[in-house]
Amino acid sequence: MRLKLKVGFISLGCNKNLVDTEKTIAIFKEHRYEIVNEPQNAEAIVINTCGFIEPAKQEAIDTILEMAEYKKQNCKYLIVMGCLVERYKKELEKAIPEVDLYIKYSEYNKLWQKIDSLINNQKSEEENFDELIDRVITTGENYAYLKIADGCSNYCTYCAIPGIRGPLKSRKMESIISEAKDLAKKGYKEIILTAQDTTKYGVDNYGKPMLSNLLEEICKIEKIKWIRFLYAYPETITDELISTIKKHPQICQYFDIPIQHISDMVLKRMNRHSDGKSIRNLITKIRKELPNAILRTTVMVGFPEETNEEFEKLYNFVKEAKFDKLGAFAYSKEEGTPAEKMKNQVHWKTKKSRYNKIMKLQQEISRNNLKEKVGKTYEVMIEGITKNGEYYIGRSYMDAPEIDGNVYIKSDKKLENGDFINCKIEKIKDYDLIGTF
Repeated sequence: MRLKLKVGFISLGCNKNLVDTEKTIAIFKEHRYEIVNEPQNAEAIVINTCGFIEPAKQEAIDTILEMAEYKKQNCKYLIVMGCLVERYKKELEKAIPEVDLYIKYSEYNKLWQKIDSLINNQKSEEENFDELIDRVITTGENYAYLKIADGCSNYCTYCAIPGIRGPLKSRKMESIISEAKDLAKKGYKEIILTAQDTTKYGVDNYGKPMLSNLLEEICKIEKIKWIRFLYAYPETITDELISTIKKHPQICQYFDIPIQHISDMVLKRMNRHSDGKSIRNLITKIRKELPNAILRTTVMVGFPEETNEEFEKLYNFVKEAKFDKLGAFAYSKEEGTPAEKMKNQVHWKTKKSRYNKIMKLQQEISRNNLKEKVGKTYEVMIEGITKNGEYYIGRSYMDAPEIDGNVYIKSDKKLENGDFINCKIEKIKDYDLIGTF
């Protein structure tokens, strides 16, 4: 049977969006469409958009307009899906009529039905998109994201996610385990569990947080070398979870904990469910129980009504806590969120100044933290080689892909992609480590 149209994909935004794109690619492949990497070669282009904050929205719109230019050449169909469409479908239809089909996130169960109707004028059946496990992994041969839940029920006052993706919807544990086994069978050595808030996994289905139980089950799967989970909210990092991580060497001792702030007043205005004292106690507990744990966080500056004193509290806490990794964000005023209507919005120049001050501090902290790794030996997974062939490129448990640094390894031995080696760290460069094997 002849392959149908050539289809190209662009995935914007978070790794959860990427998983949705990978599922969509698999659906097209199943229906015998040819997947191409370059948009100029595509007869249909599918863009999965992000609509979380203003820069992401602008990037999505710019990408749609750029791809609309290809419609004047070889492309027959332009399809746009995802979070931006969920928020602004009617406005987009009016503003960018070149797009042939807009698909909201809430319409994903009808995704193929809509695409089949557009391209083939046929009506196909709905599918439970959340539980589909067939994907075309786009992150290489070594690691894959595994989405365990969607939506969020935290309702932070600055966040549009619950309005876009709805409340927390945890997947069934059996479905997750089945997908993890499938990924292991295909040779993926690192499984990265992801959700808007992984530590709340199971609260809706099982009546209590079940991440610890899920990790226990995934640890039983052979051939998975590393298990990592992203976005652990501080209030649900329990003693049980810490104990599970401590017990199983497969689980990377890597915590990505978005604390956002340390001032009780700011946290209250954000509708966060932790306070400054509980955050400090949690960090102390993790470092006591898991001395080699890597702590990553995100903080937000310039939230409405944030005073100079409240910012200084955050600044001094970052100096005191010495996070291994830290990302800062200037507050973005998002339509439909409670924070949008708050009084005393902070001026953009003040937000920028506070952002720069935090990042300059963290740059120094990160450099000092990395210096402490020099002379030590770490297990590293090989993921490639530099263009000049001088160094192999790898990652240790301390680095999540795409957001953290790399380890550059000098070795006389021939190393293969996916190999695990013990690398002695010799020096540092920016956010990366350099070592030998």
